[in-house]
Amino acid sequence: MISENRNTILAIVLSLIVLLGWQYFVAAPQLERQQAELQAQQEAAQQTATDSANPSKPQPTGSQGANTAAPAAGQQMAFANREAALAASQRVTIDTPSLEGSVNLKGGRLDDIRLKDYHETVNKSSPTIVLFSPSGSPKPYYADYGWVGDPGTNLALPGPDTVWSVDGEATLTPSTPLTLSWDNGAGLIFKRTFSVDDNYMFTVNQSVENTGSDAVTLYPYGLIARKGMPETNGIYILHEGLLGVFGAEGLKEVDYDDLVEESSIRPSKVDQGWLGITDKYWAATLIPTPGQEFQPGFSHSATTDVFQADYLGNGVTVAGGSTGETSSYLFAGAKETKLLDGYEEALSIERFELLIDWGWFYFLTKPMFFAIDYFFHLFGNFGVAILVVTVIVKLIFFPLANKSYVSMSKMKLVQPQMTEIREKYSDDRQKQQQALMELYKKEKINPLAGCLPIVVQIPVFFSLYKVLYVTIEMRHAPFFGWIQDLSAPDPTTLFNLFGLIPWDPPQMLMLGVWPLIMGITMFIQMKMNPAPPDPTQQMIFTWMPVIFTFMLASFPAGLVIYWAWNNTLSVTQQYVIMRRQGAKVELWDNLGSLFKRKKAAPDDKN
Repeated sequence: MISENRNTILAIVLSLIVLLGWQYFVAAPQLERQQAELQAQQEAAQQTATDSANPSKPQPTGSQGANTAAPAAGQQMAFANREAALAASQRVTIDTPSLEGSVNLKGGRLDDIRLKDYHETVNKSSPTIVLFSPSGSPKPYYADYGWVGDPGTNLALPGPDTVWSVDGEATLTPSTPLTLSWDNGAGLIFKRTFSVDDNYMFTVNQSVENTGSDAVTLYPYGLIARKGMPETNGIYILHEGLLGVFGAEGLKEVDYDDLVEESSIRPSKVDQGWLGITDKYWAATLIPTPGQEFQPGFSHSATTDVFQADYLGNGVTVAGGSTGETSSYLFAGAKETKLLDGYEEALSIERFELLIDWGWFYFLTKPMFFAIDYFFHLFGNFGVAILVVTVIVKLIFFPLANKSYVSMSKMKLVQPQMTEIREKYSDDRQKQQQALMELYKKEKINPLAGCLPIVVQIPVFFSLYKVLYVTIEMRHAPFFGWIQDLSAPDPTTLFNLFGLIPWDPPQMLMLGVWPLIMGITMFIQMKMNPAPPDPTQQMIFTWMPVIFTFMLASFPAGLVIYWAWNNTLSVTQQYVIMRRQGAKVELWDNLGSLFKRKKAAPDDKN
């Protein structure tokens, strides 16, 4: 049976699906992750040493240069902390506007990178983000390059224990490349040159000078290795792990757990693409020169617990008395949207934008980000930008919402006729429905029109949530007052009187100011309509704002602000339309009924 409450019930069901799904896939895993992180920090404080192993090198087999993983080399010394591991080897400083760190001369690795512009917490005095760490440290993570030969050849090639010499400048800056060299003593001189821009893109050039008389064929490789299972957010809507884009195959995402099970994944050879390891906000990716064929691969060693993304290039034949070389790119830094888009265009990197997990609603999520980012640069505050974008979204869907509210107002005007029909055909449901449909047709009322704004709002809601959750631009972005991070939940709570009582309530009682504001606006919006006659529906409408308030308390503050502001605009719009249509606004009557409980007569309890 179609009734005046059907659209409202459907809207509630749709909203509950959204919120319950978020609680299951996002809020609960977040809480578990926070507990796991706390436990890991406690264990790390007690840890005095850790083992690390060298990664496996991609190896060619046969004349085609196919890729198989070789066993890991031996183990290296373990150190109690990152600083001790850094101090144990000779290094060359990296200093750019965005990065600081060093290149390890032992192995010629990029294994020490910190991000100057990003801190661990909102406090600017907190430590900067560590991306790469050397072997022997508690969390080894680095990029390595080199050459391998055909099986059976006995060439002395540089490896993880090779100590390189510095040619020329001893600091890597955007204006001063770093060149390392090593002579194998058997007629081959290897050079590795690192260049870096002002942001996070390295150019790595490898060359081999053959001073002998016989030609040699070598295969260039690059790899990113990470020891141990990293701490992840564990949320369904966000990919953290290994990933890459491989020509026509497109984006491939590999979770850490899946790679542990499969051990090795080898996509087909391609001449366009990239691969690497991504966290929520940071990433390290290998980018072979576009147009040059390479064999990508992902692997995990069960013995050393090393996750690896690598590529193997086609063979380079170097005749006697000549030099062969190859080059590639390495991105190691923050996943800034406009920066990735700029690299994609300038360096012809295929779909490099997908390093950010835009999700299923990509066609909405990325435009939503650009809209918010535009108004951020206009007003200087991401919270204000969200408010402005909310108004624009309301304007875009104004015709649809206007039609919906007009239809709802008309339904209020025909309430007496609907009541008469129900009473007249109380014993015949079919005739009652037919009469109602005729009334709707006569008055040009769509009983489901009220659901359309809710249905449209769901993808917008998810798109905004994605923007707040995955884009680094929103990380630690302040609003006003106590909201210093729009991507995190409101830090205040009613249950300690918003900080007046020195007590930290459990997570389920973190009910901040903005969730309360959102709940109030939702309560007002529901009270704009007449109370439904069914007691069950009345109970649902009464408790829905309370339930939503508690559920939304764990959402990012920016999303709660959006919802509260959207409710406020909807209430205003509905009020104006109802007055124009001559429909009664039930707000004050419904609010008054809360304080005047009427005792139902026995005849009314059917």
